[in-house]
Amino acid sequence: MPASREPASLLAVDRAVSEFRRGRPVAIRGGGGTAFLALAAESVTPEALQSLSALSGGTAPGMAITARRAAVLGLAQGIREKVVSISNEDGLDAELISDLANPQSQLSFGNKLHDLGLKAESAPPYSCDSASVGLAKLARLLPSAVTVPLSDPEADDLARWASRHDILLVDAGDIFQYERTTARTLRAVSEARVPLLDEENTRIIAFRPHDGGLEHLAILIGAPDPETPVLTRLHSECFTGDLLGSLRCDCGDQLRGAISEIAKAGGGVLLYLAQEGRGIGLVNKLRAYGLQDAGFDTMDANEQLGFDADERVYLPAAEMLKQLNYSAVRLLTNNPDKVEALSACGVTVSERVPHAFPANKHNEAYLRTKAAKGGHQF
Repeated sequence: MPASREPASLLAVDRAVSEFRRGRPVAIRGGGGTAFLALAAESVTPEALQSLSALSGGTAPGMAITARRAAVLGLAQGIREKVVSISNEDGLDAELISDLANPQSQLSFGNKLHDLGLKAESAPPYSCDSASVGLAKLARLLPSAVTVPLSDPEADDLARWASRHDILLVDAGDIFQYERTTARTLRAVSEARVPLLDEENTRIIAFRPHDGGLEHLAILIGAPDPETPVLTRLHSECFTGDLLGSLRCDCGDQLRGAISEIAKAGGGVLLYLAQEGRGIGLVNKLRAYGLQDAGFDTMDANEQLGFDADERVYLPAAEMLKQLNYSAVRLLTNNPDKVEALSACGVTVSERVPHAFPANKHNEAYLRTKAAKGGHQF
């Protein structure tokens, strides 16, 4: 994407995220002249469905969900793509849409799905359906959307039609590029000396993308030398563990332990990344906790919701390290996937430094799952 277009692209997606979170529809312009109306599935109402159908030109709305969620529902047979389009002849009602989107629904489908006449098809990777699910993820909502092709004959001039109906218009390509674009436009906007318990010589630098979106923090401990691989921890924010001291995870121990270890080593960097719940957001993390209480493990719970086991991206971390003039790191982590992900972003990882802490009765199963399914090395 040309740098001159980045501000407009980011602004359009930010506005679309806001509309989704408010329960309002957006128009998505795809390739080949396609255009869809989309609405976040978790905010659907009968009135919203009726309005969506009328706006589109009378077409019955369908639904876009992740292949993960479709597999949970038994609707992923023969599906090869990451997003699945769901429809039936009569259209989907609001109650069914909510139940298909939310695993905490009171409806127990069992074998009843086959009686509903649902049709499941792969959605092409860069289609409007795929973009609508991507938008729901960016909004930290359940990863599903109500979608309907825009067949109104007056919508030939899509921008004018959207303006006339007070509907926000966004390009599918801008949604797909959003995370990469926000990472590329990160800039340091604030810096302060913040003495910490384990190391008084500490600075915190706040990085913000061009659109004024989520900020990530770089915590510089001591005086790390950019000429040698710097001891580094990538820490995803965890409100429950870092701030409240939750015993369900080991995040708080990892955060405070990393600061202590870096201080003992004479200096290093801790990047505090705004990607709660492995990238699904705090509300969805709490939903996952509810599913864990019902018997699912930490990764299965994410997949029940329709997410991948880990939705985090490390482009922001790589960009922050680049701007701090650190090209090589010794990475404090038990997760080999973090090493691969950061390396793929152009950062040399010279060493993986183990970073494990004792379990407690509340997180024993969680840590076992991370080792068995996530490949974490404790």
